[in-house]
Amino acid sequence: MEYLLLLLGFTFLIFSGRLLISGSVSIAQRLNLSPFLIGLTIVAIGTSAPELLVSLTGAIKGHTDVAVYNIIGSNISNILLVLAIAAIILPIPVKSRIIWFDGSFMMLFSLLAWFFLRDLRFSSIEGVFILTLLVFFITMSVIRSRKDSQDDISTVKPGMKVWVAVLYVIAASGGLALGANLLVDNAVSIAMEIGLSERIISVSIIALGTSIPELTTSAIAAFRKQTDISIGNILGSNIFNIGMVLGVTTMIKPIDANPLILSFDIFWFVGVAVFLIFILLLPPKSLISRWKGLTMLLVYLIYLYLILK
Repeated sequence: MEYLLLLLGFTFLIFSGRLLISGSVSIAQRLNLSPFLIGLTIVAIGTSAPELLVSLTGAIKGHTDVAVYNIIGSNISNILLVLAIAAIILPIPVKSRIIWFDGSFMMLFSLLAWFFLRDLRFSSIEGVFILTLLVFFITMSVIRSRKDSQDDISTVKPGMKVWVAVLYVIAASGGLALGANLLVDNAVSIAMEIGLSERIISVSIIALGTSIPELTTSAIAAFRKQTDISIGNILGSNIFNIGMVLGVTTMIKPIDANPLILSFDIFWFVGVAVFLIFILLLPPKSLISRWKGLTMLLVYLIYLYLILK
């Protein structure tokens, strides 16, 4: 029964995430936002919503490993799995300004998370600080997008009326809350039954499950040759996972981290962000080619092997 409820929780997260994205993107298009900015902010918020609800639910229920490792595992899988698959489907060109501005912010948020977790605790004050930084990042991104003539403003007509889009967002929020509750309760229960720690199941199965919205969004965008949305979604989602998910969660309930985070997990967490920048600077520069995507996927398999062995 627990496995069925776990699957049901994943299902609610997937479909609610897609519903939230559809409604949010429709609203964003009416505001004439560029495709990259939609991916970086609106879609990233929607695809990070499962992580937010899962981490918040885990923290409130006292499952702190779920709260922290869901974010760590999700950020790692976003780059090494989601972006890799999108690049294998269709190589992703990346503008140099995206590498240096958005990539730099992703690195900054990752390093801040490392710095704040050195004492194995993420406090409410630190949550307020990192959430404020996120608001600054969003503001700067909107200003840059408006001023940058190279960003083609989306000409796609919104596919639904505003009131329908708002209903989508409201319904999706309820579905995400229900899905997160089912996922956390039953994942923890299963982990205890089969002898896996909350850390392992959170950084692998739960993180992979909450990354499914990013995976489906980036894959669909790649198939449609909307690569700006693919890269914007991943960079934005990783930034939002730290700034919004970790920030909001710790503002509501401070988190005590597992000591293992300092000896293994945080190095992968920050290292994968560095690895992405390195990949983008390798020839062909500013392009995530298929061979780069395959390399990233191989690194992800190595990571899974190391945490599960």
